[in-house]
Order: sequence, then C-alpha cells, then structure tokens
Amino acid sequence: MRVLVFHGYLLRGTGSNVYNASVARALAGLGHDVHLLCQDREAGSLPWVDAVGRWEGGELRVERAAGSSPGAGSITAYLPDIGGVLPLYVADEYAGFDARPFERLSEAEVEAYIAANVAATRDVAVRAGGIDAALANHLVMGPAILARAGEAVGPFAAKVHGSALSYTVIPHRRFLPYAREGIAAARAVLVGSRHTAESLWETVALDGLPEKTRLGPPGVDVEAFTPLPAAADRGAVLTDLAAALEDADPGAEATGLGRDPAAAAAAVRSYAAADGPRVIFVGKLIVSKGCDLLLAAWPLVAARHPGSRLLMVGFGEYRDGLGRLAAALGRGDLGDAREVARLGWALEGGEEAPLRFLDAFLADPPPGYAEAARKAAGTIDWAGRLEYGEVAAAVRASDAMVVPSTFPEAFGMVAAEAAATGALPVCADHSGLAEVAGTLAGALPGPLRDLTAFALDDDAVAAIATRLDRWLAIDPASRSAARAALAETSHARWSWEGVARTVLAASAGELGRLAAVPGPGGDPAP
Repeated sequence: MRVLVFHGYLLRGTGSNVYNASVARALAGLGHDVHLLCQDREAGSLPWVDAVGRWEGGELRVERAAGSSPGAGSITAYLPDIGGVLPLYVADEYAGFDARPFERLSEAEVEAYIAANVAATRDVAVRAGGIDAALANHLVMGPAILARAGEAVGPFAAKVHGSALSYTVIPHRRFLPYAREGIAAARAVLVGSRHTAESLWETVALDGLPEKTRLGPPGVDVEAFTPLPAAADRGAVLTDLAAALEDADPGAEATGLGRDPAAAAAAVRSYAAADGPRVIFVGKLIVSKGCDLLLAAWPLVAARHPGSRLLMVGFGEYRDGLGRLAAALGRGDLGDAREVARLGWALEGGEEAPLRFLDAFLADPPPGYAEAARKAAGTIDWAGRLEYGEVAAAVRASDAMVVPSTFPEAFGMVAAEAAATGALPVCADHSGLAEVAGTLAGALPGPLRDLTAFALDDDAVAAIATRLDRWLAIDPASRSAARAALAETSHARWSWEGVARTVLAASAGELGRLAAVPGPGGDPAP
C-alpha cells in the first residue's frame, strides 16, 4: 500500500516525533511504501530513510538518501516549503526556522502554513500515483491539511497526541474551527488514553465523534528497549555509550536542539561511575514536565542510597530554571529554591506563575533536608538531547525512571519504554500516565503495586522520594522478579507493528477492528 503520513515536525527527540518515525519504520517493515511529510532537515541522514523530497522553485524533487528502510517497503521523507514559519504547541528554538507557538501567529500566517502544506500534500499524492491510506497527526493542523487536500489524499485517520489539544486548542479557542474541520473529515480518530478522549470530546464537541474515536497509543521498540542480561555490567554499557557519543560526527545531526555530544558523553560517563542506584528522567525540560519535583525529591533519595546518581535527558526552555533550582539545592539555599518556585513559569519565558507543589514542599521540608541537599550536590548529570537508540541504552542501564508531569499526557510512552527494560517507572497519577501506570502496577506483587504512581498534590515531592526509596531498597531477587514482570507486560501490550496495523485500519474506517476507548473505570466502553 501507498501510505501518506503527515507529521510536520522533526523525526527524533520528542514523543510525537518518535511516534511518526516508529510508525513509518513499522509500516515499511510490513511491506508498505511510506510518504512522510515532516520538517526534519536532516531526514536524509537517518538510516531508515530511502529518499528525501524537497521543493525547488515550486517543483518537487526527490533524491535518494544513504539509508534503507526495513522490510520490503520504502520510506520517503518530504520537507514542504513552509516559508520558514514553523508553528509550535510549546515555545522552543528550531535552527533555521522562525518557530513560534500557534497563538503568536497571525491568521494570515496560519493560513499560509496550511496552504503550503496542502499544496505539498497534493504534490506527494500525485508523485506517489495515489494514496491508499493516510494518517494526519496532531489535532491542529494535520487533519485540516489532509481534509483540504481532498480527493488527492482520500480517506484518512487522525492521531491526537495531546499537545495540540492541551497547549493550543483548549486555551486558544480561535483554533477550534480548524480542529473541527479536520476531525469531522477523519474516518477514525486515534487517542492514547481515556483522558485524552474525554478532553477531545468535550473540546471539539462534534456529533458522532465518540463513536469514531478509538484507542491508539504509541508503541515500544521492543528490540531497543529490552532488559539487559542479568550478568551484564550496566556501568560498562553506559561507558560504551559515552565512547560512542565522544566519537559522534560533529555535523548537523549530532548538534543542535539541545544536543552537545561532548557534554552528553561527560554526563553519561559520570552516570556510569555511580557506586549506587541509577535513576533517569527523559523528556522536554519544560515546566509542565514537573522536573522540579524530581530535583527536589532527589536529595532524599541520595541520602538513603549513597553513591546513587540521577541522569536528566532532554532539552527545553526551562533548562536554565532547572539549573538554578539544582544549584540552589546544592548550596542548601532553600530561600533561592523557593524563589524559583515563586517565579515558576516566568523562568520558561511565560507569565509569572508559582510552582505550587514545589513551594509546598520547600515551605516545610523534612528535618535535615538542607544538609541532605548539600550532600547531594554533584550527583545529577545533565545529558541534553540523546538520540532514540542512545536513550534506550541509558534507560536499560537504569534502575528507575521518574515521569513527574504536572500537565495532562496523552500517553506515558517513556514510562512504557522504561518498563520494557525492567526499570520501574514512577508516574504522576493522572491522564494517560495513570492508565499506563495502572496497567504496569497490575504486573507487580501486591506490596509493590503503588510504586508506579504518585498523587499530584502538595505531598508529591515526598511521594516520589518514598517510591524510589522502596524500590531501590528491596532485595535483589525480588526486584529482579519485579523487573522481569514489568518488561513482560510492556512487551506484550505495546509494539510498533501493532500500532502500524491500527493506523491502516483507522484510515480505512474499520472501527470494528480497533480497540474501544476504555470506560471511566478502565473497562472497555460499551
């Protein structure tokens, strides 16, 4: 089949980027020809991309790339000429683009962006000789673009990842008509969780939308995210990763978007040298990911488990704010740490808004906390952005991962990936994270089932520390058995090949072949 996938962003780094890259590879592995529209200017350097299409003087030109897609299919990545303006859901910097959140764009800029992508999509469909199945990503603007492309593309499914819904359409209702236009035209709408479905239904409020909404969470690369052999030296695995980072090509693929191979190598080497447990965070360094809660909890964990280290993997506009918080804690300066909590979102470039949960903890810390924070200074390593395979290696060598998001998540993909390696994911108990955490909790022995989730309230910092402490303190045999159970559950429930088949069925409108959105209590909806 000829499958068109509209993404519009990069093919590495964040959740939706990984989703589209993984779906494309899975579809090609199943023997399909994938036509993937994105804005990854280094797409040709990816080992699974066969060809790259660019527009020169308004004409589409396709050139062979150095890579080769898996299986009997093929993958061509297309980079539409959007005039340099790249709309975002969350403020960030993208080299070579005038990258701005949607709400900072004029109506003319939004329409120009859509029109450029509609024209490009039609060109791709003509070049492909027709499209047999199509997927539009993001509530805005992917579905509206494929809807306006019309018969050139034909029937399509929409995948709602969460960011466009939570950060753009809900707070900025001028984008609601675009969402309705696209979703109304889609044959099926895929969501990662019940939480996202309910938010979508309430926001978009289209007749018949619940009936065509189906469960379509991301998957896990079960070859990359798999447990290390019991006898493996995790420190050596990390040392090998650091060496590979040191040897990385300093070209465009190796740098930018928060990536500094030399700094990453140093961070990973430090993490490898841990004399105790290893804990990891993977995600965007933005306020809504709740990294401040983890940084505040870390001194409590380090005090109970000498020699432990924390690795922060990711990039984002809040990196400097988090650095200030970590430095303040490292000095035992709780006053400055509370100032970070007071400024909150202002340190990410937004309006001043306090970090309630962090402030609640720092207002009444446990006895000896300041001293514990001073002693924990230097036990946190900052890797910046790692590529997907590098993340997998770091997670496989970790004992636990914390996913402390304070904002709704469509699905807890990083939590599922951590579990697939046997690392315990400790997740905020809400939205799609709660559904993943609940599934994984069922794989654990009764006394350990509350470790996968913590309540997002004024006790969140202490709750993170307590769960990590309990996991790291159990005897090796019991933890080994629990790790195996987590990995088995994740591998059985989520795979990219299954996600690819879901995409094809959704595009065809074969709703009966797709999983229903769970009911409010977790049972399948009637």
